[in-house]
Formats: sequence, structure tokens, C-alpha cells
Amino acid sequence: MPSSHSDLKDTYYDTLDPREYIIIKRARVNNLKNLSVAIPRNKFVVITGLSGSGKSSLAFDTLFAEGQRMYVESLSSYARQFLGRMEKPEVDYIRGVSPAIAIEQKVNTRNPRSTVGTSTELYDYLKLLFARIGKTRSPVSGKEVKRDTVTDVVEWINQLPVDSKIIIACPLTIPTGRKLKGELELLLSKGYTRVLVKGEPQLIEELAGTKKKIPKNTEIEILIDRIVTNPTDEDLNYRLADSVQTAFFEGHGDCFVYSDKKKTPFSDRFELDGMRFTEPSVNFFSFNNPYGACRTCEGFGKVLGIDTDLVIPDKTLSLYEGAVAPWRSEVMGKWAQPWLKHGAKYDFPIHRPIADLNHKELELLWNGNKDLDGIHDFFKYVESKSHKIQYRVLLSRYRGRTTCPDCRAPAFVKTRDM
Repeated sequence: MPSSHSDLKDTYYDTLDPREYIIIKRARVNNLKNLSVAIPRNKFVVITGLSGSGKSSLAFDTLFAEGQRMYVESLSSYARQFLGRMEKPEVDYIRGVSPAIAIEQKVNTRNPRSTVGTSTELYDYLKLLFARIGKTRSPVSGKEVKRDTVTDVVEWINQLPVDSKIIIACPLTIPTGRKLKGELELLLSKGYTRVLVKGEPQLIEELAGTKKKIPKNTEIEILIDRIVTNPTDEDLNYRLADSVQTAFFEGHGDCFVYSDKKKTPFSDRFELDGMRFTEPSVNFFSFNNPYGACRTCEGFGKVLGIDTDLVIPDKTLSLYEGAVAPWRSEVMGKWAQPWLKHGAKYDFPIHRPIADLNHKELELLWNGNKDLDGIHDFFKYVESKSHKIQYRVLLSRYRGRTTCPDCRAPAFVKTRDM
């Protein structure tokens, strides 16, 4: 049995779970007098007290010092030799403490967005981590976007059955102003002898010398190499890698591998589903850098464009009653006439107030379709006539700070230093 109140108190701390509490027993640093305390983990904890009561001694000289010391001791002996020896704080024991971070009590910065991550420079490492482990996925197919390397293509080829006959090729790109015959002669000068026309090999000399006209849309590819696979042949793997590298170069990033007349495309560009993506970088994860923000509004959420409230100032009116302000004039009223005549054909309610239109109906009004020109089409027409003063005046009446049409994000106040 404990013999005193102090012993009873110490026994209580011994029963606590270090996974739920940071337990400090009998701290004697500076003006701390055998202080025992249990700090709940995963909580925001504030230490308060009079000046000189030992707040800094507990937080910095005891808790932080032990967390830092334990972290240093976890490093290799080689790394520890570059760090000074850290003394254990005067305390019976500390349990449940993790590697600790300390920020000076006086932060010499005027940036109102400084955080623990930026002050301790941990944010720089987090940005680098996310940039390296991040995966880009296509919004069309949901597949991961990645560029194919020479190694990827060679490994894919080596997974084919041994003695498979393959053809490595790339698309033939004819620059503007150059004819097919001239491009074929250039390939001959580079040492190529064959091309694929609709997947069938043909000699370049015969194709360049023929008087038969080849249609413009004919698919022509440069035949880089023909190989019989053998993964164990090291020299063959070097030849494969060289041919694939050549295909990527001549094909401006595209390489085709034919196996059993089946064509498999590869690309060393960061694209998928017909879209080119930007590779993740450190700047993507910086809230002060517009590189990772919307390219149109640069993260501000607002752009100088057509103000919807100026175009439709009174949303209690219907299209028939002249809700679209620029279409009220006699000249521009012709843009509203097709809607009044054919709106019912597309289930657009011309007599319903704009405020009561659903999302689909509003999209139709602004974007139109193949038969009806929407409000955006109207302003594109006005912009095309901006060389005339009356159209510039008309356009200026309806310009304002509007929600970004690409990201449609709300304006974010103070997104970066001004």
C-alpha cells in the first residue's frame, strides 16, 4: 500500500495508458518541484500560470527536450555524430511522447498565414512528399495518368512469349509546307528503309518513287525495328531500348509496338484520354503559389467577365418579358426571337421567371445549343465586333467581377500576399 499521498498520486500516473496520455513523472527542471502531470494526446492543450511558475520549463526544457532527444537517439550512429549530445531532462520518466516541434515564443514574421508547418519548415518537406507520391487520375476514365518510359516499354515487350515477332514503329509527322515525298526522302537519308502503310510494311524507295497519289489521311508510320523477343539476351535488350528511344524521338513522344498484328501504343507525354496533364510539383501544394491554382483566375475565384447580375438584373421577369437586358433593344432583340419561337421545342419555359428556372434550363439559356444561340454566344459576337465603338460601349456595360467559369470556386479572400 502507498504510504503517503505523494506515493498514491505516483501510483495513479503509473496506471495511465501512454497511448492516451503523455505522462511526465516528477519533473525537476529549473523551478519545477517534482511535478507530475498527464497530458491527453490528440488534444489542443494550453499551459497557463503566473510568470515564473514553470510554464516554459515544462513545455520546452522538459517535454520538448525529451521528444527531441528520443528522436535523435533513433537516428543512426553516423547521423548522430553530426548532432550535439542532448542531455536527458531531470525527470523520473516521460512516457507517450512523440518527436516534438518547438516554435519560438516570439515569431519574427509579419505574414498572417504563418503556421506551425511554415515556421518549422516542415511544410517544405510535406510539399515535396505529396509531389512525389501524388497520383494524377483522368476525370474521363479514372485511370492513373503516367508517362511511359523506355524501361516500361522494354519490360512490357519482355513479358510477351519467347520468340514473339514484334515491330517497333512510330507515327510519321509531316511538317506544314512539306510534302510526303520530301519527308520519305529525308527518312532515307537518316537510314530508314521501311514504313508501315495501314499497318503493312513497304519499302520507302518504292513508295517515294511511285506516281500513285497517296490520300492525305492515310496512316503512315516509320518502321524502326523488327525483333524476335528473347528476355535472356542482354544484347537484344540493349537493342530494344535503343529502338524504343528512337521511336519516342522520331514520333515526338509516341511509340507503337505490333505483336501478332495487334498495335499497342505508348507515350512518354503526361497525357491520357486525349488530355494533357501537368505533372505534380512542389508548387501544386503551396497556398501562396498560383501554379497549383486555376489557370484562369489563379486561385482568386473571380475574373473580369460578364456579370450575370448586370445581364439579368431583374430575375422576377421571364425571357418573354425581357429579362435579358442586352436583348431589349430593337437591334439586339433579334437574339431573343429564336428563343420565343422555338423555346418550347427544347422544353424552355419562356414565360417562367428566371428565378424559377432549374439548373438545366439556365445552362441552356447561357450556353444555347446547335439551333439556339445562348447569352455567351451573344457576347462572343459582341467581342468580335469590338473594333466598333458602340460594341465596346455595350460590352463595358455588362462587365464585372464574376465567378471563374473554369473552377467555379467562390472568391477566397487573402489567398496570397498583395
